[in-house]
Amino acid sequence: MKKWLRIVIPAVVIVLLIAVVVGLLGKNKPTDSQYDTYEVQKGNLIAIVGATGSVHANQSTSISWQTSGRIAEVSVAVDDPVKKGQLLATLDSTSLPQSIILATADLVDAKRALLNLQESSVAKAQAALNLAQAQLDLETALDNRGRKDYRRASDNTLDGIRADLVLAKDNADKAEDYYRVFEEHYSEEDPLRAAALSQLVNARKQYLKAQYNMNYALGYPDADEVTKAEAQVQLAEATLADAQREYDRLKDGPDPDDIAAAQARVDAITATMELASLKAPFAGTVSEVNAMPGDLVNAGTISFRIDDLSHLLVDVEVPEVDINKVELGQKATIVFDSIQGKEYEGKVVEIGRVGIETANGVSFQVTVELIPADKEVLPGMTSAVNIIVKQLEGVITIPNRAIRIRDGKRVVYRLVEGVPEMVEVELGSSSETISEIISDNVNIGDLIILNPPADMQMGPSGRPF
Repeated sequence: MKKWLRIVIPAVVIVLLIAVVVGLLGKNKPTDSQYDTYEVQKGNLIAIVGATGSVHANQSTSISWQTSGRIAEVSVAVDDPVKKGQLLATLDSTSLPQSIILATADLVDAKRALLNLQESSVAKAQAALNLAQAQLDLETALDNRGRKDYRRASDNTLDGIRADLVLAKDNADKAEDYYRVFEEHYSEEDPLRAAALSQLVNARKQYLKAQYNMNYALGYPDADEVTKAEAQVQLAEATLADAQREYDRLKDGPDPDDIAAAQARVDAITATMELASLKAPFAGTVSEVNAMPGDLVNAGTISFRIDDLSHLLVDVEVPEVDINKVELGQKATIVFDSIQGKEYEGKVVEIGRVGIETANGVSFQVTVELIPADKEVLPGMTSAVNIIVKQLEGVITIPNRAIRIRDGKRVVYRLVEGVPEMVEVELGSSSETISEIISDNVNIGDLIILNPPADMQMGPSGRPF
């Protein structure tokens, strides 16, 4: 029995010593079970550019009054769909400014003037009459100017003037003989003598006038008369040119410019009258109503907001290092903190061309449209957007959590015969979880450590000390 103990006890001690040595060596040599590994293989990769932003409608506007008054009727409520031009609210006509009330009467006159202009032929007829008269006036002026080159009167005219002179001389002689009878026998205060004297004076005036006319007709025009005649010709020519232009303008119907001016007046008056109501400027959904019948409003008072919720957009800021990867039409995924468990599709519809200075550098605004729009998504919601900039198939990929930075370089740890080996890698495209390996020092089937110790120290050979 004692002999057996002498044999067993030394053997147990030797086993224990071996276990201690192995344990000490194990501290410096990791085993496979210490690491979570990934076997390198080919796969598909969807490269994304991620950003956050807030939702806004494709078109949105706040609608305010342009005049003062008291609201008579409100025709819509929040969430009501509206068409372009649909009536939203009206003001009580008795509370409107005088200019809007009078616009109703002005509109009647303006429409009547427009209708007359479009259908009446009076203007054309008057233009034709004015043209004919202008032509006659020019002929008269030219004839008058032509006579200035000759004696003032023709032979026929001279014969008539000469006859008038003879008659005037005869009347004057007779009046003088008649007056002498009264001069010799009646006093100066006698009415009969005064009447005879008045008759004599008038006869002498007619005779002098006839003599002047005869002398004038026998003479030639002076420089002033010629100048005046030429000026009359120029005036007649200018008047004719104006009449011709006016006739040409109206001969084929009303002048389009006149109709446009009359229509503008109708439109201006109509716009003034429409200040008494608010209408939807585009089709959309009523998102705010700040008006009730009886409210007093002034110019600038906002009563409604309308959003076009048929197209919802998200504006995100993309860093300058990624902006050239983004293109119009690229697909995107969108998620919202307020809508759990649901992912939406989108596409890039606009890319800013000017950088925006931010605290983190320069960014560019990119707009992504939600396709299709969802009534659960509301303007103002915060969203996370991932723009799919590239889709790769059959490329070597590794999980992002296996990549480390050492001395400014990207590295992974490959497990070779149970020992970690640091390998510098070059990455291509990346997604949120995986990256493409484009360097040739990582091969399919390699085991890559996913959880290397942060304090792992590597020797010159790339293996741990």
